[in-house]
Amino acid sequence: MMKRMLLMLAIVIAFVAAIGSVKFIQIKKAMAAGAMYAPPPEAVTTVLAKAEPWQTKLSAIGTVAAVQGVTVSADLPGMVEEISFVSGKPVNKGDVLVRLDTKQERAQLVAAEAQRELSRVDLDRAKGMLAGGIIPQATFDSTAAQFKQADAKVGEIKATIERKTIRAPFSGVLGIRMVNLGQYLEGGAAVVSLQSLRPAYVNFTVPQQEIGALRTGSQVEVSSDAIGGNQTGRINALDSTIDEATRHVRVQAVFDNADGKLRPGMFVEAKLPQGASNEVITLPASAISYAPFGDSVFIVEDVKGPDGKSFRGVRQQFVKLGGSRGDQVGVFTGVKPGEEVVTSGVFKLRPGAAVTVNNTVQPGNNPAPKPEDS
Repeated sequence: MMKRMLLMLAIVIAFVAAIGSVKFIQIKKAMAAGAMYAPPPEAVTTVLAKAEPWQTKLSAIGTVAAVQGVTVSADLPGMVEEISFVSGKPVNKGDVLVRLDTKQERAQLVAAEAQRELSRVDLDRAKGMLAGGIIPQATFDSTAAQFKQADAKVGEIKATIERKTIRAPFSGVLGIRMVNLGQYLEGGAAVVSLQSLRPAYVNFTVPQQEIGALRTGSQVEVSSDAIGGNQTGRINALDSTIDEATRHVRVQAVFDNADGKLRPGMFVEAKLPQGASNEVITLPASAISYAPFGDSVFIVEDVKGPDGKSFRGVRQQFVKLGGSRGDQVGVFTGVKPGEEVVTSGVFKLRPGAAVTVNNTVQPGNNPAPKPEDS
């Protein structure tokens, strides 16, 4: 019995040893094959780095404001008798916009003028009597004061009539009227908006650290989909204080706005040149691999593999970036002119990865692109 058990144990051990040796050989062959395996090269597009003139620009969000803008309102209460303007049309300073009913004031004016005339006659008569010594000086002074009061009353009524004639305080473009014929207006009731569009202001804010680069008279460029292009103006003023909450300073620029496309309240993007133009490497934005530990690009060059053979691979290079313009990004350091930089497919690369270049279709690299749907 013991011999039979020992025989069975020997057979099992021999079987396990045979299986183990076979698996060991298979694993060794697989490891050798894995060591020799090279992943297929990744398809990428590239561009040769070159230096171009570059001027960094500070961008800010601005709002258009009128140099002069008011909501014209009624000075005195009254009934609207006449509307002399058309909504949305330009007007000149002093043009009549609305006349309120002044029938009562005009009647009072006739009576006041008659009283003034009577006072004038009394004054002339008193002058002659004073010269003849018929009346004392006190009586003449009283008559003269009555004439002045009557004359002032006429002036007061005329001023009331004039205040019920609402005029444009300056030249500009009207908005949409807010009154109708026969409508009773309270004092201060809005009539129509009036904005002076030529020139126009653009107000925006910039960080406090940029104040040193701003000068009164410096050029500013604004753009917006609404104006269909760019307009150039100049800095008119810098605010005397900095906002404690945002640490930004308010800047005001003035634009000729000859075409009147800049309208008060419009949103625009303002760009201010920062310093002189210099030469930097320009690359498509798609070439940059952004990461918290640093931005980088992949440069295509000859790389040696583990077997000592050379192949076309990539080297990861950290870079210092400047601003952007259109599809391009300025690279201050890290890339030299003439180096071949990967412009698409960077997300799937790693240092030393093999690549194959196919530049049939290139990513955008235009400093001033004009999208088809813009």
